[in-house]
Amino acid sequence: MTVPSVEIADVPAVLPEGAVLLDVREQDEWDAGHAPGALHIPMSEIGARLDEVPNDVQLYVVCRAGGRSARVTQYLNENGWEAVNVEGGMQHWDAHGRPLEGGVDGMEPEVI
Repeated sequence: MTVPSVEIADVPAVLPEGAVLLDVREQDEWDAGHAPGALHIPMSEIGARLDEVPNDVQLYVVCRAGGRSARVTQYLNENGWEAVNVEGGMQHWDAHGRPLEGGVDGMEPEVI
């Protein structure tokens, strides 16, 4: 199965109503820096937390570089969601100057 994907340039800078950015990175990665308004469910918890994943929206799935999010995208699509993988993940998000929030111990938000 081919995993549907989208380049960061094709992800709206401000997600419209009916779209959600699902961040599947681990807690420490999320805490260091994440996209404003993103929904955080670590990949390791997706199966147990499926009821928290909206199924009536366009899901953009993101991780650090794109590998974990590709696997989650495939899993969600096989189970009835409409999800796309964000190529390059949060590394590309940051490289394209997209906003970050969070940060640990007073540090500026960053992608780790």
